[in-house]
Amino acid sequence: MRIAIGSDHTGVALKETLREQLTALGHEAFDLSAVGGSGEGPVDYPDVARPLAEAVAAGQYDLGVLICSNGVGMSITANKVKGVRAALCHDTFSARRARQHTDANVLCLGSWCIGLGVAREVLAAFLEGQFEGGRHARRLDKVKAIEAQNL
Repeated sequence: MRIAIGSDHTGVALKETLREQLTALGHEAFDLSAVGGSGEGPVDYPDVARPLAEAVAAGQYDLGVLICSNGVGMSITANKVKGVRAALCHDTFSARRARQHTDANVLCLGSWCIGLGVAREVLAAFLEGQFEGGRHARRLDKVKAIEAQNL
């Protein structure tokens, strides 16, 4: 898969660890961090989340991963982009379920909330999860209808 990954300045170390994991798993990982998200100074999370979310929504990448201090800012920003379903997950159950039930296409993590080992497991669970469709498709259609009304 083609996976976009990005962080603000608080998530650089975790981003690099997860980027290496993605590559080791055979995925193409693309770092979309803004200046500062590569450790060169402060960067505002919307400056990373918006372009990454837009690229995922446009189909340039299959999935996205966003990292800031707690994951909330990235999640809020990414979810403003039509077609993005960003999930803030700090455990494997939530990550897998985000893909299975809501067809989440962006994983958000908080670098100050999660250890490296757990973050790797959460990413793996997110990647392994597959949208189950069925009753979940009906619910997702309702979410998409809400999104369409708020253009």
